[in-house]
Amino acid sequence: MKSYFFFEIIYQSNKSRARVGRIHTPHGIIDTPSFVAVGTNGTLKSLDNHVLETLDQQLMFCNTYHMLLHPGPDVVAQAGGLHTFIGRTKPIITDSGGFQVFSLAYGGVASELKSKGQKNTGNAVIKINEDGVVFRSYRNGDLITLTPESSVIAQKKLGADIIIPFDELPPYHIDKKTLKKSLDRTHRWEKRSLDQHLASPQQQAMYAVIHGGIIPEFRKESCETLGALPFDGFAIGGSVGKNREEMVEMLTSTMPLLPEDKPNHLLGIADLPSIESIIPLGVDTFDSSHPTKCARHGHLFTSLGTKKITQSRWKNDLGPIDPNCLCATCKNYSTSFIYHLFKAKEASAHTLATIHNITYMNDLMRQYREKILAGDL
Repeated sequence: MKSYFFFEIIYQSNKSRARVGRIHTPHGIIDTPSFVAVGTNGTLKSLDNHVLETLDQQLMFCNTYHMLLHPGPDVVAQAGGLHTFIGRTKPIITDSGGFQVFSLAYGGVASELKSKGQKNTGNAVIKINEDGVVFRSYRNGDLITLTPESSVIAQKKLGADIIIPFDELPPYHIDKKTLKKSLDRTHRWEKRSLDQHLASPQQQAMYAVIHGGIIPEFRKESCETLGALPFDGFAIGGSVGKNREEMVEMLTSTMPLLPEDKPNHLLGIADLPSIESIIPLGVDTFDSSHPTKCARHGHLFTSLGTKKITQSRWKNDLGPIDPNCLCATCKNYSTSFIYHLFKAKEASAHTLATIHNITYMNDLMRQYREKILAGDL
């Protein structure tokens, strides 16, 4: 057991695979199950990190790809690492950059950039081979090479508590033979990433990423191959299915294959219906920009269901967004005022809505932990 990173199981449910645990990191404890907020560029959109520190957001996700392109890992390292650079005291996890690079190859990030009016350099991914990936920066078109080794080196400079090995992200629709080829390459890349990490651990933990699409034997092979290596935890990545039903089916067969004494993380999934499905399967942590994106679009989570705050029905509602919520937004402002801010297109509308949704998510996690401990889940 590492002194700077370890996982303890507090309670294992007798009704399901759900469990309550604690992940110990150099920057504090993460109580599980736990929602992980996404701060792509080192901050949640519309929310500064000083405010986030007051919302009990225990783990925050930052994207290596975006930090690599700007301001660059060297700038962050000179500042003393991500925690110092962005003004955060609690734990941080970074990804490898692979998700964004391979999304560029298949249109996901390219479409997002186009919608934001940012530079789209066309065929952004130039070459994918055994060494890694060569792609063009969406910011200025510069050629950049990302390999398992360079991804880890960048994450060392960023200094997150938990880092992710470089992996290939194939699209959902590829054939089984191509998926197997991708899986084998990912396993080789993750081993190279781990070797680079272990050469200089720097009190960081590394999670393996389990791949294999929705094919059970591939997921099983990935669990066995990566489970035999000294990773500190395990993330579920790759294509998790075309709908929630396929994802739950995949997780139902995959989760029991992971080492029980190490934490696990589901990458990119944290909408409310999915959370309800995955916690009983034993998922410890999960990240998504869904709650913050909903907030910016005026979809506010409440104990009585989601409120679409821009609907005229809320114009004269002088009560809080949620009478059961103790967030700063609900304590200080009425539903009518938040409605007004959205209609007036005030930037503070996004900030106040995000504060509310993040508070809701963390309160929901506490409720889930209490349910598990009480034997109700």
